[in-house]
Amino acid sequence: MIIHLSNYGLNEILLAFALTLIAGLSTAIGGLIALFAKQTNKQFLSITLGFSAGVMIYVSFVELFFTANNTLTIELGNNLGPWINLLSFFGGMGLIALIDNFIPEVSNPHEVHDADTKSNRDYNLLRVGVFTALAIAIHNFPEGIATFMASLSSPTLAIGVTIAIALHNIPEGISVYVPVYYATGSKKKAFMYSFLSGLAEPLGAIIGFLVLQPFLSNTLFGIIFAAVAGIMVYISLDELLPTAHEYGQTHSAIFGIIAGMAVMAVSMLLF
Repeated sequence: MIIHLSNYGLNEILLAFALTLIAGLSTAIGGLIALFAKQTNKQFLSITLGFSAGVMIYVSFVELFFTANNTLTIELGNNLGPWINLLSFFGGMGLIALIDNFIPEVSNPHEVHDADTKSNRDYNLLRVGVFTALAIAIHNFPEGIATFMASLSSPTLAIGVTIAIALHNIPEGISVYVPVYYATGSKKKAFMYSFLSGLAEPLGAIIGFLVLQPFLSNTLFGIIFAAVAGIMVYISLDELLPTAHEYGQTHSAIFGIIAGMAVMAVSMLLF
């Protein structure tokens, strides 16, 4: 069902945008938490990267994939809907793999000197941070539209949606901050990345308001969320988990994954 924005007043539209802005900027809260945390060893980095992977994998399979599948099944039928969902999911993986292919790979650490090895690891971490920020931005974009539309239909409902999304975005902000900080040594740059990744949410609201609203449909939302799920799973398996294992003990990364999944599971049950 498409909401016609012309039926709403300026105050209602501003409230909807404000709630979307609050939800999006919660990534900055995650950045601040990481900023003031003690980051003195690689164990912390390994756990945090595992935590990020846990967040992404849980959200992708428990929330995004099944929400997209249910939506597309209702809209397109029991035969076509699940197939479109699968194509969108693996299409998202293909898209991020294509982007990854255009970023040069670093040398094998075992084939270079120690100084070069550190440089290569820093580069890998920066790629992890950038790809995580990209995935979160893509994820937050349709969330911004959804929060905005939910607020217009029911402000009470929108407050609950805003809190839930904000809780999701805090660990996402941490997952962006940490690898960028370790790669660059710059707290300012790491915080900027975590902050900017959340701005995709109010940006989604603005575009939904100005451009996309007449064309939005449940089918389009289903396709977007399935593709985002594929992107997040790919990044978790290809970037986050291998890097987490490289910088810490295997169990550290696993503990981080479990913690990330648990945080997302509890926040989804509470709201």
